[in-house]
Amino acid sequence: MKKYGPWTIRVIISFVFLLSAVAKLYPKPSYALTYFEVHQLEPMGIPLEIGAYLSRFLIGVEFAIAILLLLPLFLRKLIIPVTIFMLGVFIIELAYEIFSSGNQGNCGCFGTLIEMTPLEALIKNVISVGLLLLYYVLDDKKERLSTDFQSRAYFSAITNVLLVSIFSVFLIAPIRRESVSPSKTIPIENPTKDSVVHRLDVTPEIPVEGKKKFDTLKPLVDLGPKQVLSGYESLFKDINQGKQILCFFAPGCDHCRATAKAITLLKKSHKNFPPVQIVFMDEEPELIPDFFQFAGAEYTYSVMDIIKFWKTLGNGKEVPGVVYLWNGNVQKFYQGIDKEQFNSNDFKKVLNKAVR
Repeated sequence: MKKYGPWTIRVIISFVFLLSAVAKLYPKPSYALTYFEVHQLEPMGIPLEIGAYLSRFLIGVEFAIAILLLLPLFLRKLIIPVTIFMLGVFIIELAYEIFSSGNQGNCGCFGTLIEMTPLEALIKNVISVGLLLLYYVLDDKKERLSTDFQSRAYFSAITNVLLVSIFSVFLIAPIRRESVSPSKTIPIENPTKDSVVHRLDVTPEIPVEGKKKFDTLKPLVDLGPKQVLSGYESLFKDINQGKQILCFFAPGCDHCRATAKAITLLKKSHKNFPPVQIVFMDEEPELIPDFFQFAGAEYTYSVMDIIKFWKTLGNGKEVPGVVYLWNGNVQKFYQGIDKEQFNSNDFKKVLNKAVR
């Protein structure tokens, strides 16, 4: 145990930190980081402007720790104590979160790749601290440096690993500044007469041609529940009129594409299917034409800044998001890829239900 134990512990903890760093960049860095900032950092009271830097810094530190745990550079004196301290901060934060909000949702330790509740993450961190303390018991060798030059060389190597790791994250996922386009319309390849496109840095207006399209499809406004403001009227002006389907998609998301295709199949088989309007996350917008080709139809859509997109979708909610509205009243909200995901059979039943 004393022979192989210390090295085994270092490999295990290094892997955990490496997985944590990589998972926070999955499936795409800008998508994953804004999700982490909006869903994990902002609820802690950290402004998004600071969170954008802090998220990249934390991931860079995780990469650095994963590397440094495998190198013989001040392990006992510096690297392991810093690692224990970092895990300790996480333990305190998770304990406070469980106490104040309960053991709910995804803690974000492994991004959306591996979802963990706060309690599961707390147990994982406590075990990690225990293993690192066990390292001191199993490996009682003292770190001795022959010269001051060697000591400075070690510190220099550690600093270089840390800086390279942090800067690499900033290079992989540069901080995006929201740009204000002077035009509302985003050109797309081979636009059709049904294509209505907006960028949501200003209040969108549906062109006359688009209004005519909706007038022929939407049911009478005086049918169904009393008309209310849904909160989505800044996205599409007619969203509170009659039955409407509002979707929140990422252009490169396979689950979003599959959901859009399922909606298209339903639309073809349903005589009075509600109009479909889409808000796309501004992540790989160049894939939107390919998205519609896969879906089998084009729909009215807008493109929204990533952070605004997550805020509009709602706290704790994930893509694909599908909202079924009737005169502004939310009748059904599908989200994510788990128990609340979009289901064609369920939606057929919802469409045929009376007002609830």
